[in-house]
Amino acid sequence: MGLTIGDFRFDIISDGTFRLDGGAMFGVVPRVLWEKVMPPDDRHRIVLGLNTLLVRTPHDTILVDTGIGSNWQAKHIEMYGIAHETTVPDSLAALGLAPQDITLVINTHLHFDHAGGNTCRAADGQLCPTFPRARYVVQRAEYEHARNPHERDRASYRPEDWEPIAAAGKFIFIEGEAEVSPGVWVIPVRGHNDFLQCVRVVAPGGQTVFFWADILPTTAHIPFAWVMGYDLYPVELLENKKRLIPQAAAEGWINVFEHDHYCPWGYIVATGDGKYAARPLCPSAVETDAGEPVDAGAEMSLSGC
Repeated sequence: MGLTIGDFRFDIISDGTFRLDGGAMFGVVPRVLWEKVMPPDDRHRIVLGLNTLLVRTPHDTILVDTGIGSNWQAKHIEMYGIAHETTVPDSLAALGLAPQDITLVINTHLHFDHAGGNTCRAADGQLCPTFPRARYVVQRAEYEHARNPHERDRASYRPEDWEPIAAAGKFIFIEGEAEVSPGVWVIPVRGHNDFLQCVRVVAPGGQTVFFWADILPTTAHIPFAWVMGYDLYPVELLENKKRLIPQAAAEGWINVFEHDHYCPWGYIVATGDGKYAARPLCPSAVETDAGEPVDAGAEMSLSGC
């Protein structure tokens, strides 16, 4: 089920799940704490969602991030536990859409689990853009860094995820905050890396839908100090979380948690003593006309997401 606000339509588009080391996902947070909310397997890996966001407006059909994609060798599929319970193309097909219907792709950044679905293999075996009619939006500095990464993050970038896009002339390079389609803004937030951009969609009536990418990858990362070992600038990330999370709660944003397999979207609510938690969103309960407030209803269990 999706969410309709005025003439904007939102859907979570899944690319399945994958697994990463739980210690890396929670950094300095002790395992005795994080394993209570994200139980690991016998290889210490936790299940993560690959949630992308489809936004349909009168102007564009937009996909925010493209998942991990299918351009993987068997050893990497096993290493990362890639389980395509579904794929982005299959999830789109379930809504009656094809890759050709996407007019704009927004890459929050170019790490393989966010941009791996940018490309696919054609019948002749050559890599080509998965979404042939779309332009791909990325921060210019992120693209330049991806082409020349340093030792700390080199493993996160794969040229096959963006070189065919550049060769086809389909990138739109952004520098800083920008409105890339009416009501759809990209907002750089430093912390996970240098040039990640979050996406803020302001729907009719003023309702914000906010795509956090790796700034807030799961609901378990809502506590300010719960940052990933993968984050290059953890102190700066913490400060940005302390700025944005209270704003999300105060303004009633609908938040998309890209890597939360159990709760892909929901509200962030204040719980007292300066702390915050997620209130999962039940899509069927929040269809609304333009200008009407969105109400997610009562508290729901994670299984209700």
